[in-house]
Amino acid sequence: MKKGDVLELEIEKYAFEGRGIAKINKTPAEEGTKYVVFVDGSYPGDKVKAELRKIKKSYAEAKAVEILERAESRVPAKCKYFGTCGGCKQQDLSYEFQYKYKKLQVEEIFNKMGGFTDFIIEDIAPSDKTFFYRNKMEFSFADKRWITREELNSSETVEKNFALGLHVPSVFDKVLDVDECFLQSELSNKILNLTRKFFKEKSISIYSTKTHSGYLRNLVIKTSHHSDDLMVNIVTSSEDEVLMEGYVNLLKTEVPQITTIINNISQKKAAIATGDYEKVLYGSGFISDFIGEYKFRVSANSFFQTNTLQAEKLYQTALDFAGLNGNETVYDLYSGAGTISIFVSGKAKEVYAFESVESAVKDAEENKIFNGINNVHFIQADLYKSFLPAIEEQGIPGPDVVILDPPRSGMHQNTIDDVIKCAPDRIVYVSCNPTTQVRDIKLFTKGGYKLVKIKPVDMFPHTYHIENVALLAKE
Repeated sequence: MKKGDVLELEIEKYAFEGRGIAKINKTPAEEGTKYVVFVDGSYPGDKVKAELRKIKKSYAEAKAVEILERAESRVPAKCKYFGTCGGCKQQDLSYEFQYKYKKLQVEEIFNKMGGFTDFIIEDIAPSDKTFFYRNKMEFSFADKRWITREELNSSETVEKNFALGLHVPSVFDKVLDVDECFLQSELSNKILNLTRKFFKEKSISIYSTKTHSGYLRNLVIKTSHHSDDLMVNIVTSSEDEVLMEGYVNLLKTEVPQITTIINNISQKKAAIATGDYEKVLYGSGFISDFIGEYKFRVSANSFFQTNTLQAEKLYQTALDFAGLNGNETVYDLYSGAGTISIFVSGKAKEVYAFESVESAVKDAEENKIFNGINNVHFIQADLYKSFLPAIEEQGIPGPDVVILDPPRSGMHQNTIDDVIKCAPDRIVYVSCNPTTQVRDIKLFTKGGYKLVKIKPVDMFPHTYHIENVALLAKE
């Protein structure tokens, strides 16, 4: 086999990160020795023609170029950009099969990567909404527009120098110009198209990461699922009061549902949709939303779970696993804007929340005041070196339960060691990446903890991403 070869393959299984798995004999001489081929764009039950992209000693990577026989689980994709835009990887897979495969993938990661067998895996919590479930969408401006295959074959003139939309996977300097997305709301699509038309007609320049010049950078839209709040955040490289006044007037007239408009000004060279500072152009500068009975203030740059409705299921699972009766001291590590800390506060004696990012701690304090809570204490601490000095300095009592919600990269060894030294009875580990979660849990088991149970929660339909909650108990 060599790169570029096209093989006919039957897809048997579905791997984590959304690739079908086929098994073949690599050569006639290796009859009985199965070689694994990971195939993008395929599902179990498919028979495909696949082009080899990478060939390794124990596996190969390929992309489906023709579907010869379709799996019964396939459905028509709703979005016209599906297959080009990287936002939805499996929109053409029935949602029932999406969450079924996600549970199987998590179970396999814990069995094969972790070597765990003696634990309970609870049923996955599917999303009640499979479209329009996101409360935040981040669109990028670009001075190089991605040209689709249909546009290349068209005789019509295509605008190549202005785009507002989403990045194509692995392409950093071009953006797919989209006029609709089914992940947020219909109103968001209207804002997207009004914004494009306004700035394009005025020939406003777009920031380039190569030349570090230009004005427009990002459009970020945040919506509340439990109130009528709606935020528009336009990210630019400098201030322009006259231009922004015209933009605000347009949005207020055409979309009166908008409750606040913000201009984030960023002179960062990196393509990040957060500003060095912000100007509130209209409204309060923030929106609010509920998770359970608790209300949270969401500013332009603060983190809030992207699927509000599923976040409640995720946090309720963490609370159930924690087994609180009102007498426990709880540590919440990687506490962010304090959503989990506040959510579990009604069932705990005291909650001590540790976070490395100063701005997140400030947002958490605001949310604490917002909800009138007195038993949650937010502490800025280094979760990459050691958070024990903060405990010692402030005389914080030891924990009965520790809740962890680290970034995708997982936990630092030092933080794992610190938690083990604190010796809580139970550890609840919330993760958006089961592979790093398993890696960390294996380290906890070496420190005297046993994996009791896990429960996957599907926060992001049509993508391969999955959240997973794990309970560990001290042996």
